[in-house]
Amino acid sequence: MIELLMVIVIMAIAAAVVVPMASSAASMQLRSAANMVAADLEYAKSMSISRGQWHSVVFDPTNEAYRIVGDDGVTVIPHPVKQGFDYVMNFQSESRLSRVDILSANFDGSATVSFDYFGSPQGGLGPLNNGAITLRAGDAERTINVEPVTGFISVSD
Repeated sequence: MIELLMVIVIMAIAAAVVVPMASSAASMQLRSAANMVAADLEYAKSMSISRGQWHSVVFDPTNEAYRIVGDDGVTVIPHPVKQGFDYVMNFQSESRLSRVDILSANFDGSATVSFDYFGSPQGGLGPLNNGAITLRAGDAERTINVEPVTGFISVSD
């Protein structure tokens, strides 16, 4: 009887530890994805400034992906870390971020934000007035904002 009671107590403790960890996996993926998108936006902005050329981040919410393209607006730049790969991020094919969805990407009516050689963001109609990407994982959402003129990038809940 005591052995049975001990097994039940151990299983209850294990369940109490495992259940919160499983539910927080989506929020951890969301936080990671939001930080990654913000870092990639910063990277595109810094590439524009350092090279004196326009760079854009093109979001594709339908396919849960985005890519960084060069000054022609079409050619995807090479990834600086993954040698031999283009700078394309797809949340669905990336198992560590598979729970994250791109709800929206809106830069004055466009899903593309471009940075000029000063690092100023440009939207669908010229200089950016308002830009944000919204990500969701489970019930949680995070928004990555791109400020007009300065291109300051911030992440908010």
